[in-house]
Amino acid sequence: MTLSRRSLLATLAAAPFATLASRPVFAAYPDRPIRLVVPFAPGGNADLVGRLLSESMSPTLGQSIVVENRAGAGGSLGAGVVATSAPDGYTLLIGSNGPLTVNPFMQAKLSYDPLRDFVAVGLANLAPHVIAVNPTVPANTVAELVALSKKQSVTIASSGTGSAGHMTLVRFMAATGATLTHVPYKGGSTPVPDTLSGVVNGIMTEMSTALPHHKGGKLRILAVASAQRPALAPEVPTMMEAGLKDFLAASYVGLLAPAKTPSDVVATLEKALAKALAAKTVQDRFLSTGAELVPEPLQSSAGFGDYIRKEFEATREAANAAGLKPE
Repeated sequence: MTLSRRSLLATLAAAPFATLASRPVFAAYPDRPIRLVVPFAPGGNADLVGRLLSESMSPTLGQSIVVENRAGAGGSLGAGVVATSAPDGYTLLIGSNGPLTVNPFMQAKLSYDPLRDFVAVGLANLAPHVIAVNPTVPANTVAELVALSKKQSVTIASSGTGSAGHMTLVRFMAATGATLTHVPYKGGSTPVPDTLSGVVNGIMTEMSTALPHHKGGKLRILAVASAQRPALAPEVPTMMEAGLKDFLAASYVGLLAPAKTPSDVVATLEKALAKALAAKTVQDRFLSTGAELVPEPLQSSAGFGDYIRKEFEATREAANAAGLKPE
């Protein structure tokens, strides 16, 4: 059976459209809800930042961002979940000191490599570290605390061996020559009651943790490890004003995706994050906790990536100085 000339022409004319119809059509990212893994229990700073970003980035992306708390192993469990997820932009991580730059020097068997298995999207939050003492401690400045530590035992608490606060305390002792006794606790706010009651003399912690007690006269913040004095406590000097050159330290929280996530997807997330961080409501919320606003260069993928690598090396040096080994 032969085709008529008219049928043949009709068939040939339709062929390009048939070819186009058979090609897969890819929707623009994102076209479905995004899962945001917070590797800690609800209520902490990382969870607060994650939920705030979920609310503030969703309108820009046009999709809901669902927060999923996957606590365990100091943040390593949730980080491992994201590291092995599809690199398509639909599973993201709220990353912080613990899973990214502390746990590699404390945990012998991590299921991920923090420098290879993630791509940074941007830094969202910086909570500067402070050293604070019980008001009964006869030290009103860093210099007086250092001098006191050479005359008698002075105990300083942190949220745990190898925690961000502990690493800052190690750096502080190296920079000042203070002979302080570290008292590790288990968890972010767990050392606070014992510091307030005088069981331990002081604490190295985030400004957000110490500030309410400083304002209430139950703790005395001696210095903050930030570039500027805190707006909510301008009487508190910086570590650099106290004589510690270039001494900066903070608990950081940022957004990451699995490695090999397409660059255009990362760029979309980066823009949505920057827009969220520019919102006054978000900035006011962060500032109310004593956090610092993140400089724009660090809000980018490249900037946050460099920040993580520098924090990784600084933690390595502090861990070596403290004689810490992965277990």
